[in-house]
Amino acid sequence: MKGLIHAREEGFAGLTYGELESTSIGENEVRVQLKTAGLNHRDLFVLKRHKPTDPPLVLGSDGAGVVNEVGSLVSHVQVGDEVIINPGLGWKANSEAPPEGFEIVGLPDHGTFAEQILIPAENAVAKPSFLSWEEAGVLSLAGLTAYRALFTRGKVKSGMNVLIPGIGSGVATFLLQFAKAAGADVYVTSRSEEKRAAALSLGAVHALDSNLENWEEELNEKMDLVIECVGAATFQKSLNQLRKGGTIVTFGASAGDEIKLNLRDFFYGQLNMLGSTMGSAEEFELMLQFIEQHKIKPVLDEIYPLEQFEKAFTRLENGEQLGKIGFRIE
Repeated sequence: MKGLIHAREEGFAGLTYGELESTSIGENEVRVQLKTAGLNHRDLFVLKRHKPTDPPLVLGSDGAGVVNEVGSLVSHVQVGDEVIINPGLGWKANSEAPPEGFEIVGLPDHGTFAEQILIPAENAVAKPSFLSWEEAGVLSLAGLTAYRALFTRGKVKSGMNVLIPGIGSGVATFLLQFAKAAGADVYVTSRSEEKRAAALSLGAVHALDSNLENWEEELNEKMDLVIECVGAATFQKSLNQLRKGGTIVTFGASAGDEIKLNLRDFFYGQLNMLGSTMGSAEEFELMLQFIEQHKIKPVLDEIYPLEQFEKAFTRLENGEQLGKIGFRIE
């Protein structure tokens, strides 16, 4: 079969699209013939932070397709089932943190940027019927990350003021859609006029121009909840927008890992700071129920043939996307 392989050297130069060998199915696994897959920042991080493996690694965490083989002990998934992939491996019940041994599809084992993938049967979940293949293929990682950050960790409720800095990524657009559906008033920031306009069309009550040094002066009230994924470049300003007793949830640091924090302001403000990553299989099911109930579809940016991976990775790295970038596998 063909796939996108991380080999030879670090970065884009180590990516090749070519042939790789199929492996034998395990007794509790299923083989999925993939139709679509989704690109995430995690795939960029794997390229930059992890040396090529031997044998080479297939990247990709998101995907959707049709089951074409099942292991001998698998009974709840059948050949011909249309499925999406839950990329979280080994985290079943909702808990304060993932258990030891938790992994994500696409590292250390093969991912979704190939014609087929072997996964544990429990990670093959029925595809929501109202989603197209392109929508289903880009949903899982970003949707699950947004759901846990917003609901499990952030405890979002109707009537809350929620700030999402740096609108445009897949997770951020899901956060906007989910918070809006939950009845919150959603505020976003972006340097891009196009992305600000898109956020307003998706239901944001205010889209702030973060090119302006004092963009926060446009806010007429403090936030109950901030969901932060940018990192050091925006974190302190995001924290400053919270009301006393408010909560900031962070799950990303694309603009820097380390921050300076004024502890006195923090404890006098009675603020809450929570970390979040991915989510459990239980939360994955709750996320699917939520999008089904509210008929929420991923915001699709561009869908490329897998062999045009360079265009897709470059678009993501440059931050040009609004929503999710995906691949057509067949």
